[in-house]
Amino acid sequence: MKTLLYEKLSRNRVKCETCHHYCVIAPGERGRCGVRENKNGTLYTLVYPFIVARGIDPVEKKPFFHIKPGSSSFSIASAGCNFTCTFCQNAHISKFPSPARNMETTPKELVNQALYNGCQSIACTYTEPTVYFELALETAMLAKEKGLLNLFVTNAYMSPQVIHKMAPYVDGANVDLKAFNDNFYRTVCGGRLEPVKQNIILMKSLGILVEVTTLIIPGYNDDRDEIISMAAFIAEKLGNETPWHISRFFPCHGMDHVPVTPDATLEMALQAGKDAGLQYVYIGNAPSLGREDTCCHNCGEIVIKRLAYKTENRMTTAGKCPLCNTGVHGIF
Repeated sequence: MKTLLYEKLSRNRVKCETCHHYCVIAPGERGRCGVRENKNGTLYTLVYPFIVARGIDPVEKKPFFHIKPGSSSFSIASAGCNFTCTFCQNAHISKFPSPARNMETTPKELVNQALYNGCQSIACTYTEPTVYFELALETAMLAKEKGLLNLFVTNAYMSPQVIHKMAPYVDGANVDLKAFNDNFYRTVCGGRLEPVKQNIILMKSLGILVEVTTLIIPGYNDDRDEIISMAAFIAEKLGNETPWHISRFFPCHGMDHVPVTPDATLEMALQAGKDAGLQYVYIGNAPSLGREDTCCHNCGEIVIKRLAYKTENRMTTAGKCPLCNTGVHGIF
C-alpha cells in the first residue's frame, strides 16, 4: 500500500512525512523505521495490512486510568518502530522484519473482534502506532462508526500531519515521555525531545485525552531537577488534570545491567508531581507501594480503587466524586 504522507523529490527520491525523522529516501531504500520503502519514486508501507500482535487487555494495562476504568481494550500492533530505545520492552516485535509471525488482517476484522469480545476500545499499542499509521487510521475510522473508543500508546514522535488526521477518531493517547533532556532522547532513543513536547501539546489542544507515562531508569533519567521540570511541563502545558504514570524499571534488553528503580526514587517523582499541582499521579510496576488509586483532587476520597488490574469504581455518578460531587477528569 502507498504511504499516505510523503513528498516526491528529484531523482526519484521521496521525503516521508509520517514521523519527525522526515527521512529522505532514495529508490530501493527504506526509512529509519524500516517499514517504508521507496519503489521507483513512490513510498510504500510494508506492514499494511499485517499485525504481529493482538490481544484483549485491561485498559489499565496500557496504562489508561481515566478512560473507561475496568473495561477491556482490544490491543493490536504491527512490527516496527521509529525509535531505537536501548531499554525496549518489546524488542522482539519493535523491529522490522520481526521474528514474530505476521498475520494478515483488515480493519473490519479487527473491529468485529473487538465487538465480539465485549471490548469498549481498540488500542494501538505494544509497538509504535505511527509506523502502521495507515492501518491504525482505517481501523479507528471504522471503530468510531461502531461506537468503540480509539486509544494510542505512543512515543509521540509522529509528524503533526499524522496527529491532525488521527485527532477526529482518537479518544485517548498515553504518551511515553521518556525523559526531560534532549541528550537522553538522542543517545538512548534515537530521537529528540522538543518534537515530543510539541506533539503532546498539539494532541491536547485537539481534544485528545492525554495520559503521560515515564519509566524511571536509575542513572539515566532519575535526576531530581529533571523530574521536577517534567512535572512542571505536564502541569503547565497540558493541564494539572493530566494523569502522570511513574513506572518502575526492570532490567531488560540492552539495559539488563541497570538495577530496578528504588522505591525512594518513585516516591520522589510522585511528590514532584504533586508539588507541581498535578491532580492524578500514579506509580506503576510497584503494586506494593499502593499508588494506583484514583482519588478526588478536592477531598481525597478514593473514587477508583485498584489492585493490579482489578478495579473497583466507587463513583455513583459517572465522573463525580461520591463524597463531594467534584468532577473527575476522564471518559467514564
